[in-house]
Amino acid sequence: MKVPLLDLKQQLSYLREDILAAVTRVIDSTIYIQGPEVTALEQEVAAYCGVENGVGVSSGTDALLVSLMALGIGPGDQVLTTPYSFFATMGVVLRLGATPVFVDIDPISFNIDPTAMAEALARDSEKKIKVILPVHLYGQCADMAAIMKLAHQYGVPVIEDAAQAIGAECPMNGEGKGQWRKAGSMGLAGCFSFFPSKNLGGIGDGGMVVTHDRAYADKIRILLNHGASPKYYHGELGGNFRLDPIQATVLRIKLTYLEQWHRARRENADRYNAMFDESGLVRDNFLVLPQAVYLANKQNAGVDNGAAQGAGKNYHIYNQYVLRVSRRDALIDWLRSRDIGCEVYYPLALHQQKCLAVRDPLPSFPQAERAAAETIALPIYPELTADMQAYVVENIAEFYRR
Repeated sequence: MKVPLLDLKQQLSYLREDILAAVTRVIDSTIYIQGPEVTALEQEVAAYCGVENGVGVSSGTDALLVSLMALGIGPGDQVLTTPYSFFATMGVVLRLGATPVFVDIDPISFNIDPTAMAEALARDSEKKIKVILPVHLYGQCADMAAIMKLAHQYGVPVIEDAAQAIGAECPMNGEGKGQWRKAGSMGLAGCFSFFPSKNLGGIGDGGMVVTHDRAYADKIRILLNHGASPKYYHGELGGNFRLDPIQATVLRIKLTYLEQWHRARRENADRYNAMFDESGLVRDNFLVLPQAVYLANKQNAGVDNGAAQGAGKNYHIYNQYVLRVSRRDALIDWLRSRDIGCEVYYPLALHQQKCLAVRDPLPSFPQAERAAAETIALPIYPELTADMQAYVVENIAEFYRR
């Protein structure tokens, strides 16, 4: 049996006709830059996230970049963030001449540790930290109640890297008792990626910034078009960060399926958890299952926190299903030899990347480094079948029991 890490052909099989018709409409319209499809997607994604403004951009990376540019981040500024994420989280900071300030991650959620954040902010006597940039890794929100409390305490804006987490929710107990909020709606802005492998993925690159702040959104709209306002009059330096309308029209179709896909991924995660528990691999300490840290909040939810309206159902959207395992690299070779797709997100922590070697030596971040050495992502896409999951679990069990 072949089990790919991701199989977009399965998704395309039931979307193909709608996508081809929508793309044909864009082609026939001859509106190939910006236009009504982009505007409609911006409105629909903003509404889905529970914010007032959405701005389509060319990629998730550019969403982060233009969000920092709109705050004037540059040389001498520092950005407080996680060392365990995709490179873009750090790359955009470096491109602007600013400095990433890393703190370690929570070993259970893999997200940034608020306690370590508090220590870093307390040490920042010169107030060089200008932005807090948490990442909602693998489809589960960082501890935004604690993070927003720190942001208010120190007067530092929060830009959420929600590239892997559109629709994910977390309880904001510090921001109104038990209130659940969606990724991207809690800080000044949220940044999404529409890379094809995401829960909401296009047929190429794309991204979006969402925000409650209209003036901030308007500034991003100027920056994404070379800083021009009006046309050909450039008050500041921007870039070409526009979202393609063909991507927008495809994403509008897929957005209508997003909740269904989130639910299917959670069901697949629950099935994996049950299968791994039954195999004895967890009991015998060969692996550690991913932890949905907000599930208990959801199970204990009452009417007061919006549970009656379904709040908190997306406590995890499983963009990735990530295990901690022993003998990780040998296990990868074993699975791939049996046509089972798997991947490491990510084999190096950001502070270990070669491009930082010319900078001052960075401290060690043990939890991030441990995660980079021990984790493996298994197939979790919505169309994955129970038989395919059983094949994955059986082969992992065989690897550890031989």
